[in-house]
Amino acid sequence: MTVDRRGVLLAGTGGAFGLYSWAAGAAAPAPKRLKLRRRHGVRPKNILVVLTDDHRYDAMGFMKAQSFGDTPTLDRLAREGVHFRNAFVTTALCSPSRASIFTGLYAHQHRVVDNNHPIPPGLIYYPEYLRAAGYETALIGKWHMGVETDTPQPGFDRWVSFKGQGDYLPGPNGLNVDGAKVPQRGYITDELTDYALDWIGKRSGKRPWMLHLAHKAVHSEFIPAERHKGRYTNQTFRYPDSMRPKVPGRPMWVENQRNSWHGVGYPYHGTLDVGDYYKRYMETLLAVDEGLARIMDLLARRGELDDTLILYMGDNGFMFGEHGLIDKRAAYEESMRVPMLMRCPSLFGPGEVSQVVANIDVAPTMLAAAGLVAPDGLAGADMLPLARGEEAPWRTELIYEYYWERNFPQTPTVHALREDRYKYVHFHGIWDVDELYDLATDPNENNNLLARPGHEELAERMSAKLFRLLEETGGMQIPLSADAGERNELRDPKGPAQAPFPPRFFRPPGT
Repeated sequence: MTVDRRGVLLAGTGGAFGLYSWAAGAAAPAPKRLKLRRRHGVRPKNILVVLTDDHRYDAMGFMKAQSFGDTPTLDRLAREGVHFRNAFVTTALCSPSRASIFTGLYAHQHRVVDNNHPIPPGLIYYPEYLRAAGYETALIGKWHMGVETDTPQPGFDRWVSFKGQGDYLPGPNGLNVDGAKVPQRGYITDELTDYALDWIGKRSGKRPWMLHLAHKAVHSEFIPAERHKGRYTNQTFRYPDSMRPKVPGRPMWVENQRNSWHGVGYPYHGTLDVGDYYKRYMETLLAVDEGLARIMDLLARRGELDDTLILYMGDNGFMFGEHGLIDKRAAYEESMRVPMLMRCPSLFGPGEVSQVVANIDVAPTMLAAAGLVAPDGLAGADMLPLARGEEAPWRTELIYEYYWERNFPQTPTVHALREDRYKYVHFHGIWDVDELYDLATDPNENNNLLARPGHEELAERMSAKLFRLLEETGGMQIPLSADAGERNELRDPKGPAQAPFPPRFFRPPGT
């Protein structure tokens, strides 16, 4: 078994997804080659990446998705920096998205395809390149790759993390601080911010630094800090129009998911109201916004704020009733679209970027900010030219992929191709209709063009492009993994009834 410089597993008898038992008879991965060429005349920037969990693209004050929801610090980032208004993840699930952020690769390339798969040996994270180039590096917060480990990972001088999703309030697992078990003292968002402030405050300024601050927030169950509880209780939530049942053209599996763990008819096998749920979500986000303000204040006092590249983003979106669903995984905009804000006045001024960017673009962008030439073969690209307003070549489409999980069987394997105007969504392993949307006229994805004749040629063109891109990037295999996790497969006997097949499947014999 060999690993190339991108850390992508290339060999093995089982094909791209054929081998997941790394210890049994597997050859040791080749030594990592971490020395990258330097860009001439580029002075390395300090880098702060703030990653939140399940933060959807419009859940920021300045987006005005609802009449409430304060995010003054994020609003400031958008005002003083660049707002990437069409930012996406290529898999709307924690572990695959985080692996794409760290590697610049699609899930079918880095192979962390769900929350249970192990990390392939030899996979390279971009902080490893930074560290080899002289950076001081730290990860503080959620790791959540390679099952439930909190063990320190390659590429980081400082490590503060926790197992799995972690806990908002102190629990028995505590934190892993540089390999030692340390009790969690208080509310997790505040505590992670304190660790970040402590680490930044101890930098001497002699070497550039990179901090990856990954909050547990705003992952469910949403628990706000005590000081923020109830702030939005009396506010009015606007329920999405697509939450209504039996929308024409909606796939049968989507309608059936209403009565499931991830549906509005039986959410988490309970009776929560998505409006109240959203209010707690936005209350939980308040501590993240306050913590970022504290970090920016420290950077200002140190004289480093305007020369530090700050990137804020979510690891995936979250649905609050759209299409009758909650959570993520699906290829709908609210699931795969995330906030992305970037500020560094010494590199670029305020602005807005409309091109489609994604989590796979983070690694090459951070390498560019560090004055390094990215290794060959990354799926992502450097976003800095877009931030500067330059006419740079850019993608015209983005692949989305999600692989079916037995512990969450409501959502099938999904591949989608998102262009600037159209989105084609292709499902595997189910007897159902695919989806095609004109995002220019139907941004909320309520009108499935494949539900009636007239758009077959467009669907065929996009399907052919999707599979060509998957073929070119090594994505023509669907992974198989052993059963893992609790089976969330129940239905409420008094909940929404099973959906009928789409009308297009009915045809009398002989016609």
